[in-house]
Amino acid sequence: MTRFWSRAAAAVLALGASGAALAGTGQPSPWQLNLQTPVTDVAQRSYDLHNVLVWVITAISVFVLALLVYVVVRFNEKSNPVPSKTTHHTGLEIAWTVIPIVILAAIAVPSFSLLRYQVEMPKADITVKAIGKQWYWTYEYPADQGGGFGFDSLMLSKEDAAKAGQPNLLAVDNELVLPAGKTVAIQVVGGDVIHNFAVPSIGVRMDAIPGRLNQTWFKTNVEGVYYGQCSRLCGQNHAFMPIAIRVVSAEKYAAWLVEAKKKFASNADDTVKVAARSTTVE
Repeated sequence: MTRFWSRAAAAVLALGASGAALAGTGQPSPWQLNLQTPVTDVAQRSYDLHNVLVWVITAISVFVLALLVYVVVRFNEKSNPVPSKTTHHTGLEIAWTVIPIVILAAIAVPSFSLLRYQVEMPKADITVKAIGKQWYWTYEYPADQGGGFGFDSLMLSKEDAAKAGQPNLLAVDNELVLPAGKTVAIQVVGGDVIHNFAVPSIGVRMDAIPGRLNQTWFKTNVEGVYYGQCSRLCGQNHAFMPIAIRVVSAEKYAAWLVEAKKKFASNADDTVKVAARSTTVE
């Protein structure tokens, strides 16, 4: 039923697009409507809950508007030259207390279910570390999973992004490459100030806090490049530290690991070991 109302809400938004673009996959679209296309279970569940809440908010807004119109028409000075002396109505007071509680409780059930699904870390096939710095990201792959190296990921200039056929302000020189069909744990930490690792289509968003190791995860079977950005105001160049995750097949990932070891060999000795899996996620 939730999925039905989610699709119905998406259809209504599509009908109202009229010149505006629906959200794309992996990156924003000019004048887009709705969220980016989800490619993971977490993102899909978030998308579905969002669409259901659109119906809830719309119904509440229409109801309140109808009440306001009724009050203006029914209780204006011309219609009621002698104002009512009524100051309390027990039934109304109970209704406007109980109904919001019921609505919030109904929203809370799927919200907490989604939150639990997000924060409970499944057994990971691959673990990587993302370190937020002013103003770029550093990624580290553990040696026991075929890595043993790390590298910096900086935003490409407008000219370089255009040459590569990639989106401006989102393209990077070194992408975070990960395999499709595998459960990926991403350990997130801040190297200087608080940053935030967020990729909408994948459905991850986690604060990168100095001295504190947070974790998030995702799994997708859809290959492609998914862009995100730091979502915390972290300083002057906050808007220029994008995230680019390239999801490839297992075979391409294995081949990339071989090439990456050679390319980033000079960084291997400086790579910090990825911390052991923690069951506490903030």
